[in-house]
Amino acid sequence: MSEPLASHDYAASGVEAALAFLKRTRNELRTLRKVRVWADKFHIIDVNKDYFEIRGVGYGDADIVPLLRNINTAFDPQTIHEPAAGEYKEFLTGRRHPWAEDRVM
Repeated sequence: MSEPLASHDYAASGVEAALAFLKRTRNELRTLRKVRVWADKFHIIDVNKDYFEIRGVGYGDADIVPLLRNINTAFDPQTIHEPAAGEYKEFLTGRRHPWAEDRVM
């Protein structure tokens, strides 16, 4: 892959700064396609294979869950922290929630 369009260095407990980075840079990409999560970084990739990178947080960190939810990644929060079979874990973006998912019936 080519060089990332922008990078952010994640600091411990820096979820708010990482979310602000995602909010600021998301409009520079086309439609988001997938996310690749390594043990120490993750990439947000669009349909043109342009991407942003956040270094310092990976699938083993608890702070990865709000970052992946922010970009509508389809993943299981119960198993995200398990070791990867390969070099990285790959997830599609564009997750949709059914109407009234948050309500108890």
